[in-house]
Amino acid sequence: MSYANILVSVDLAETAPDRIRLAAGLARRFDADLTGAAAAEVPAPLFAHDIRDAQAQFDQARGEILQELERARDVFARCAGETSRTDWRGATERPFVHIIEQGRAADLLVVGRAAPGDLDPGPLGFALGVILMEAGRPVLVVPPRVADLSGRRIVVAWKDTPEARRAVSGALPFIRSADQVFVVTVGEGARFEGAQDVARHLSRHGASVTTHLLTTTVSDGDSILRFAREQEADLTVMGAYGHSRLREWAFGGATRDVLQSTAICCLMAH
Repeated sequence: MSYANILVSVDLAETAPDRIRLAAGLARRFDADLTGAAAAEVPAPLFAHDIRDAQAQFDQARGEILQELERARDVFARCAGETSRTDWRGATERPFVHIIEQGRAADLLVVGRAAPGDLDPGPLGFALGVILMEAGRPVLVVPPRVADLSGRRIVVAWKDTPEARRAVSGALPFIRSADQVFVVTVGEGARFEGAQDVARHLSRHGASVTTHLLTTTVSDGDSILRFAREQEADLTVMGAYGHSRLREWAFGGATRDVLQSTAICCLMAH
């Protein structure tokens, strides 16, 4: 398995250029196509006097959205740099719907994690949870101010669940080329034997792997991140756990901790 098409979400936030550069670097590394995607929904007219007024409001709002999308396309084109094969997908619809739809033709989705205190993602932004939980693809979450990913030292947070299995499978192109892979298991119900089985499986793919059972007094997520820092890893791989609540996703503890505080990239799957 390799990545043939990498999809990167594009917006006008300060973090977008670094995210696009990182995705472009991965496309060159894996000889993959790079697709940029952005969307914004045209708001419904408010307080229209009549149908012509409503149409005029809609046309004006749509024109503004199209200008935003053109700006996003320019950012994508500039930051993709010398990537040879690129594509652009812009649309006037809900951003998360568009990203999920375009993900059907991608092997990896690259999305950004908001910077602390950045509560307004703008018209092209979306809640990360719905992408993680509904895309049906491995999702690479890029923290702010990270523009490159070597993936030479990778931490696999193992839990014997379908989510973790999908994450490991989705990360195989990184794992095969890594210098060192650390398979760790932590928390209630952690089984070292299962982690060892996964490590043997990854070694069959040519990876150099060690297995670790983490014991800690802090949360599982904090324990994983602390271990990753100690090993100087720049990529973690883990399942994404959560449940739907009033059209939003509430994350499990480790997933929430990693998404809120990780300073390195995290490849997740649900």
